[in-house]
Amino acid sequence: MDDNKRFVTGLDVGTENIRAVIASVNKSGEIAIVGYNEGKSAGMRKGVPANLAGPAGAIDRTLGDAERMGGYDVRSAFVSINGSTLISTHVEGMIAVGAAEHEINDEDLDRVESVAVSGRIPANRDVLDVIPLEYALDGQGGIKDPLGMSGARLEMRTNVVSALTPNCENLKRSTAAADVQALRLIPSPVAAAKAVLTEKQKENGVAVVDFGAATTSIAVYEEGDLQYVGVIPAGSNNITNDLAIVLAIDPELAEEIKTRFITGDFNSEKSIAIKVGKNGERTFERKEVEEVVKARLDEIFAEIRKKLKSAHYDQRLPEGIILTGGGAKMRDIEVFAKDALEASVKVGTPVALGGVSESVAKPEFAVAIGLAIIAAESGELSVATGKKSKKSGKKPSVPNPLKFVKKIFSKF
Repeated sequence: MDDNKRFVTGLDVGTENIRAVIASVNKSGEIAIVGYNEGKSAGMRKGVPANLAGPAGAIDRTLGDAERMGGYDVRSAFVSINGSTLISTHVEGMIAVGAAEHEINDEDLDRVESVAVSGRIPANRDVLDVIPLEYALDGQGGIKDPLGMSGARLEMRTNVVSALTPNCENLKRSTAAADVQALRLIPSPVAAAKAVLTEKQKENGVAVVDFGAATTSIAVYEEGDLQYVGVIPAGSNNITNDLAIVLAIDPELAEEIKTRFITGDFNSEKSIAIKVGKNGERTFERKEVEEVVKARLDEIFAEIRKKLKSAHYDQRLPEGIILTGGGAKMRDIEVFAKDALEASVKVGTPVALGGVSESVAKPEFAVAIGLAIIAAESGELSVATGKKSKKSGKKPSVPNPLKFVKKIFSKF
């Protein structure tokens, strides 16, 4: 193994599942997936940590198998963040830069960004990203990059993506407890968009809907930039739970019914027979099952449309809607979504990379792959040690400062 090999890790920490993708990056910037894994999550609620030990143990177990496949010991990663507190805010700022012949430099750009963001984002929120949408010089707008241009007054309109500080800190603490440093927190739909969208789609206007287990997150792009981010605190697990309650069955059987027998066209009149165990068989009327599923889907997609309307993008996206996430695996879900959103809808498949990328070319891996791509493009690469993974698969404990102090005083 080349000990100087560079690599990146994308870690998608969801409420129901954790997905990890490890990729090597050569000198030309080409990415090849060398390790991946999917495992059950723990200690997460509606996309945010409910405790620290649960996510840490799940991350440790999931990364352990991915490390053994790739042969790398992961110590840092780009990590997804989700939850209904994740929002985007459009803000503006203006500064005087000097005489009319003054050339705009990097310091000017940093200063106008600081003025635009300062005071507009509450102190209890962490800024995850600042996306410049448009600049204006001496009243002339529509400028994408004013660097090197001349003017006396510089204005900026930008999109600021933020999340509550406690959620960000707790997610970082959870990964740290698994001995993994979260280099950056990336909103889930933004990471998914990186894996499934083309530059042409972003330029024309498109939305990514990451249909997860407990949350459904949305990212809207137009003119090449991220225009809006929103999260709905409901997902495909709500459908499973509804089936379990109405049919009086356990969630595992409800999940099987959802994935094996439900289609997005909702037009079948047949009965479905589900075998339970070895001794019997239970039969449910398809119509009854479909009514339960459709009711929940109606609610979720009505909320998606409401979010798009609030952002002024309902029926205004030429490239339509791209579905990702585990919920996008439901058969013919795009048929239902097309009618519900009155827009073109497709299920997104992550972009083809080298290595074993064909094994993770699935909508549920879009976020993890997107995180790895963003990490590679950022240049924050790690050097592979070439050592066998140290991950034990055991549930790590959250660091206890009191134990450390006792250890120090015991020496005296």
